[in-house]
Amino acid sequence: MSDRSIVEYFSGHEGHRCGYCKSETTSYSNGMWVHMIAVEDYQNLIDRGWRRSGKYCYKPAMEITCCPQYTIKCDCKAIKLTTSQKKVLKKMHNFLAYGRKSMQSDIKSSNSLDDVKSTDEPISDFPDSELVSKMAERTEKDIKNITVWNKNEGIASCSSFVESSHLKPASSLKRKDDMDDVHPYQGTTKSEKQKYSKFRNPRPGLGPDPTKPFCKKAKALRREKKQEKLRNKLKGEGHGMKDHNPVNESKSLEDLLNAPLPENPAHRLEVRLVRSSPLSSEFKQDFKITHGIFKKYQMVIHKEKESDCDQKSFSEFLITSPLQVETKPNGPSCGYGSFHQQYWLDGKLIAVGVLDILPSCVSSVYLYYDPDYSFLSLGTYAALREIAFCRELHQEAPSICYYYMGFYIHSCPKMKYKGNYYPSFLLCPETYTWHPIEKCTPKLDVSKYSRFEEDGTKEDNDGVVNYEEILVLYKFKIMPYSFYRRIRVTADDDEVHQYAKLVGKKCYSNILLYRD
Repeated sequence: MSDRSIVEYFSGHEGHRCGYCKSETTSYSNGMWVHMIAVEDYQNLIDRGWRRSGKYCYKPAMEITCCPQYTIKCDCKAIKLTTSQKKVLKKMHNFLAYGRKSMQSDIKSSNSLDDVKSTDEPISDFPDSELVSKMAERTEKDIKNITVWNKNEGIASCSSFVESSHLKPASSLKRKDDMDDVHPYQGTTKSEKQKYSKFRNPRPGLGPDPTKPFCKKAKALRREKKQEKLRNKLKGEGHGMKDHNPVNESKSLEDLLNAPLPENPAHRLEVRLVRSSPLSSEFKQDFKITHGIFKKYQMVIHKEKESDCDQKSFSEFLITSPLQVETKPNGPSCGYGSFHQQYWLDGKLIAVGVLDILPSCVSSVYLYYDPDYSFLSLGTYAALREIAFCRELHQEAPSICYYYMGFYIHSCPKMKYKGNYYPSFLLCPETYTWHPIEKCTPKLDVSKYSRFEEDGTKEDNDGVVNYEEILVLYKFKIMPYSFYRRIRVTADDDEVHQYAKLVGKKCYSNILLYRD
């Protein structure tokens, strides 16, 4: 019985305080205490919308809770980095290599909304609406001020230059063949001649050299070069060819994470994976340090009291785990179970990611870090590190393909940042099938609760309840619930039926439901 999963289900659900919208009694969920559980069983649970906090597992009551929470996962094999995520990786590299703490110059020079530096707090990685509108206005202005060349007449029209220099607009200028008798300083004062002398033609009256191409702004040249590159790429794909020039190929996640450092870098970062349950010797050695970082993070970032961050709370929340240690021949060398991924900067612990390694995924439980290093965007950086770790495990165990990020809450702006990792999928709360997030968000814009499965005839086949297959543990004996009903005076049909429907057949036919 030591290797069997044992749970104790709590029937019903009462409204409690929501940590997202801060409402006092509108958050509803179902819960159960997990005494122990096999990794395969827990994988099946999270694929039905469950999630653990210590040994307590809960599943939001999606149709009635104030902030519906949808399980989200990212396909690590096909990860596509956004510009802002690449900037976080480059920022870390510059800090490690040269000690630079920001990339403000790069951000200011960017013309893309996605290039804005993301913050590391639990908010969206995209800029706020005010910044979006400002950048949109700037982009629109830049487009209007692009140099437009009239190739037939050989005259350039640049509104920004005309407005700033108070010169006559291009439309009022004469044609090239009518300009031979026009002096370059005609109609200007002496001071204006000196001010604009740097713009004069070295040979007044001759005009532009017809044997040379017209001058263009650097921005226009970059745009034309990019368009030409895109045309060549599409042309090559049309003939079944691909551009294998390494200069033109985008760098992978591993390329950016493992970018070479100077011989004597400013800092060194070491990432360690230590088993947290049961406690490994490495974890015990640094327990006080990890707890200190946790307490500092909770108090500074989440404004918690020091009494709420003691060692007991820390252990119950992030160390104690019901997952059983398992190793398989075709599994990862580190085995399955619960781990802490520690980030050591120059021998100092600065961040910890709490992870569960399961048969099909790496599940992120929590992340905490030293607030003094918030400038490194450790939330985003750690997520990308964990995705890379999942890709690494996939090489050893091909079944590990996904990175589970917990819950996506579309109705809470601070929790929508999880949708910034592509490609990602959301779990349908009715059929428990996976759907691309880009197809789900339009539905969530209309209603905070939504069914994602478009096939109206499809149902939750795993949610069919069969009392003959539900296993219970009663007085240290394993028996089907149908037999338990015959020996008990009062049966628990309603409670057991609710439990079985929520966990699904794969789980209720294998997990032992404790009965007293």
